[in-house]
Amino acid sequence: MFTDRAKIFVKGGDGGAGALTFRREKHVPRGGPDGGSGGKGGDVVIEVAGHHNTLQDYRHRHHFSAESGGRGAKNRRHGRQGADLVLRVPLGTVVVDEAGAVLGDLVVPKQRLVVAPGGRGGRGNATFKTSTHQAPRFAELGAPGESRWLTLELKLVADVGLVGLPNAGKSTVLAAASAARPKIADYPFTTLEPVLGVVEIDPETSFVMADVPGLIEGAHQGAGLGLQFLRHLERTRLLIHVLDVSQGSAEKLWDDYQQVRAELRKYSAQLARRPHLLALNKMDAVQDQAAVTALRQRLMRARRRTFTLSAATGEGVRELTQGAAAALHRARTQPAEKPVPALKVYRGPATAEPFKIEPIEGGFTVSGSQLERLIAMTDLSNPEALARFQRTLDRWGLTEALEKHGARGGETVRIRDAEFIYDPRR
Repeated sequence: MFTDRAKIFVKGGDGGAGALTFRREKHVPRGGPDGGSGGKGGDVVIEVAGHHNTLQDYRHRHHFSAESGGRGAKNRRHGRQGADLVLRVPLGTVVVDEAGAVLGDLVVPKQRLVVAPGGRGGRGNATFKTSTHQAPRFAELGAPGESRWLTLELKLVADVGLVGLPNAGKSTVLAAASAARPKIADYPFTTLEPVLGVVEIDPETSFVMADVPGLIEGAHQGAGLGLQFLRHLERTRLLIHVLDVSQGSAEKLWDDYQQVRAELRKYSAQLARRPHLLALNKMDAVQDQAAVTALRQRLMRARRRTFTLSAATGEGVRELTQGAAAALHRARTQPAEKPVPALKVYRGPATAEPFKIEPIEGGFTVSGSQLERLIAMTDLSNPEALARFQRTLDRWGLTEALEKHGARGGETVRIRDAEFIYDPRR
């Protein structure tokens, strides 16, 4: 089963908690705090693997989490760092977030993209020792790893793409031009998934050709199978439009050509503007030679380059591939569209302000990435940790901000899963 699209949930590993310990050794008076920090959680990394050619690994499994970091220990020992989780994808995979933003376009072998960084480890109480606070009795919890839903879309990396109506002979052209062996039969929609083949012109010249299921009218709205796989033609530099000229008038053949061109334009104007050649296929079965001649003249007036061939017998296939190689060489000399650069690390959007206040019934909800990270790393059951948390909120100006929103005292302030009673007199 060819799988070229998958939706997955990824989560970085949580950071390990810092240790709250003190030295308890004989003959060492006032040993002091010696709690070590927790280890960082592992990252979720997407990597291009050369031996993968579909997204089949993500068809049935959708949730992936990296390993969490280890807890800190006494004697200032740091916790173990969590192992990264590497998800391997084929070359040409595009990573998109829930908002539709492209995080990375993976077009280079071994390319890596960190999509869910692990949380940092919490600091142990030894870290908080100062000249004025020599015995801190609190430590940080580990920060939670980032998490998000992602969509993986595979766009095959090919130089030339074959397009046309179902049963136009695209698979036969690919089989005649390369060593690929697609399924070939005399009924429409024989091709159910994209097929790649390497076309060798000479020892110095070769290119990759892609065959996708045929297009029918309404394909841009989901009819047939073509639209589902048209994304695999988006990276190509050249298209070959295969037409079955074995039967039909010149007007019908022209309409067949225009039908496919219209579907391409409706799917992507950029794809429709790509250079293309016309392959007039099945010449060995032509019943009306005059119709083919009239069609070629009309295409020449439209400045379209045509090739007559019979893919079934191999006649004319060599000329088509040589013409494609020449057109591809010209296309390669033009500046190519730059793919979206893969980001080394993608982090969720951080707000400019440390918090955001929204009124709710009986109080307020306070949110913000910095604030939520702070409360996640605070042990609210520890009085010293809670006091430090309160001092941080005061430094950020939360009390003044709540007063500006109408807080007078007694309101419920909800931060993440925790609730507090606002008291301006404390």
